[in-house]
Amino acid sequence: MATQIIQGRMTYFLFTFVAASRPLLHGIMKKYFLLVFFAAVTSLAFGQEAASSPVQWMSFEEAVQRSKVEKRKIFIDVYTDWCGWCKVMDKNTFSEANVAKVLNEKFYPVKFDAEQTKDIEFDGRTFKFIPQGNKGVHELAVALLNSQMSYPTVVFLDENFRMIQPLPGYQKAPDFHRIIQFIGEDYFKKMKWSEFQTVYKSPYTDTPGNGSGH
Repeated sequence: MATQIIQGRMTYFLFTFVAASRPLLHGIMKKYFLLVFFAAVTSLAFGQEAASSPVQWMSFEEAVQRSKVEKRKIFIDVYTDWCGWCKVMDKNTFSEANVAKVLNEKFYPVKFDAEQTKDIEFDGRTFKFIPQGNKGVHELAVALLNSQMSYPTVVFLDENFRMIQPLPGYQKAPDFHRIIQFIGEDYFKKMKWSEFQTVYKSPYTDTPGNGSGH
């Protein structure tokens, strides 16, 4: 009899606990679902935006292979999925026809996620992902950015993968076109930046100032 009473009380307690926990569990599952849904939508939107870009983006490994056939300078857009200014630069700068034309014709344009986890073999070394807290950073991104981890940062390498210059921060299309023309056409080997301003011919009607990056 006592055992039946205890079992009955235990059953009642478990039923009451489960019933009371349902709103809490529902809230947790709802928040979890929303987080997963938001991450999936953000990733999909970013992938679609990159895929529809007029710039012929490639991976770092593809650029290495292409350079074995035809030497070109390497342009690398170092970004992260959570970087808002990176997405703005994709939308407003890389999508602009004059910018895309120079990047496609004078460089091998590379998209590089600074937090990707895939190992990359290059120049006799294996570059790996380094976990840091909830996220991390890729060793190749650290090398390209000289440990100055700021996004977006674009990196210019010469035909032999030697550093020309990293350039941090968001750049508007007119200003950015001037920069990639200066490097892509090898003006940087012949004259100073100030001298280049006197010979540069802008395809734009106006040239607003630079934006800022994070």
